[in-house]
Amino acid sequence: MQNDQLERKNAVIAVRVSSDKQYDEGDSPEAQIEQLTLLASRMNARIVKVFEFAESGSKLIQPMQQAITYCQDPKNDVQLFLIKSIDRFTRGGAEVYAHLKKQLDVANVRLIDNYGVISHNLINTLEHLDIEYKWSKYSPSQKSEYLEAERAKDELRDILTRMIGAEVRYTRLGYWMRQSPLGFDSQKIETKHGKRSILVPHPKESVFIKRLFELRALGVMSDKEIIDDLNLRGFQTRIHYVRSKHDRTKVVGKRGGNKLDKDAMDLLLRNPIYAGIIKEKWTDNRPVRASFEGLVSIDTFNAANRGKVVIIDKGSELDMKIEAAPPHQVNKGIKNPEFPYRKYIGCSKCGSAMYGSSNRGYNGTLYPSYSCSKGHYFRVPKAELESTVLDFIKRISLSEQQIEIISNAVMTEWERRLRSVEDDIAVFDKQIQELELDAEMTV
Repeated sequence: MQNDQLERKNAVIAVRVSSDKQYDEGDSPEAQIEQLTLLASRMNARIVKVFEFAESGSKLIQPMQQAITYCQDPKNDVQLFLIKSIDRFTRGGAEVYAHLKKQLDVANVRLIDNYGVISHNLINTLEHLDIEYKWSKYSPSQKSEYLEAERAKDELRDILTRMIGAEVRYTRLGYWMRQSPLGFDSQKIETKHGKRSILVPHPKESVFIKRLFELRALGVMSDKEIIDDLNLRGFQTRIHYVRSKHDRTKVVGKRGGNKLDKDAMDLLLRNPIYAGIIKEKWTDNRPVRASFEGLVSIDTFNAANRGKVVIIDKGSELDMKIEAAPPHQVNKGIKNPEFPYRKYIGCSKCGSAMYGSSNRGYNGTLYPSYSCSKGHYFRVPKAELESTVLDFIKRISLSEQQIEIISNAVMTEWERRLRSVEDDIAVFDKQIQELELDAEMTV
């Protein structure tokens, strides 16, 4: 691609890292921007905007979509979209890559990578007859691009398999591989398994956790008196700062700093890590003795839980008997059947996704509702909102023409995906044939 062909072209630079650690070291945004700035200079292109993303490229909603949407706006007058490599563009595989690139093609924006994998030369197989069809034109680098996109997806799987696999093994050996819970700090020490993470008492928080278990085990004070006692002494949950997904240097809010309440107290009391026992998904939900001391003894833990959670120490074996937690203390996840429209309905004031929750009144009655927490008050009773949605859906009627349009759109998308799969299979078949031929020649 010659410089004179790209004179005075406006370019957008898009860089992406997968984590905060990668943001600070390794393939940092600064390193990517430096490389792409040099690329733009060689192409005599003008950089009009730089996008930085610090999130995984394997998500359903791709981080690069924001930059693509910017390029689609004719007012921004963008002709070039510069990336370091296809794996920095997406790790969603060939299908996601094709979808993102197609949007740029429709907007007449060229996707260019620093390694030169992506080519914009088009070949017409009927050029010698001076005839052109949509199917007769193709990019010679398209297969290479799709293979690179699939390689990036496979690489992500391999990285996660190695990382998570190792963390699971070390968790089952009694080490701590997650964020430290309230009352603990993480610390790395030399062990027979190398340098591993354990938990040590937090100088301030551990005092409150120990007192909570000790007071509950004594059975002299009521739960409310224990809560009041700890709050009076300055108890508060750990503060976490929330950073922007698109600019990790920008703090957009904070969570935590709350006083102790009954629900929080119950969750703390039921957590066996405070007795030096790890029980979670990575231990197959079986109790494992930690490679570090808990904040309280197993006897104190059992006494404080009063039969709701019991750790049975059999010497070489551990067992736990757990009474089911109250429904309101169970983490429902994103898809909560109690609030089916949670995160799907927008706030009437700001348009942000609404959440679902139940507040308890003075008489103990729960009042379920949908609400927005973006700095203003907006709350709708659950029954009222869900009834409104159902009434709206019932009034929707589609004409035969609209049904046909939707059906055709679904069929077109299905055929596109099918063709993509068939193309991939053809490429893989060709690779297999080449490998078999190489093997025969070697023999």
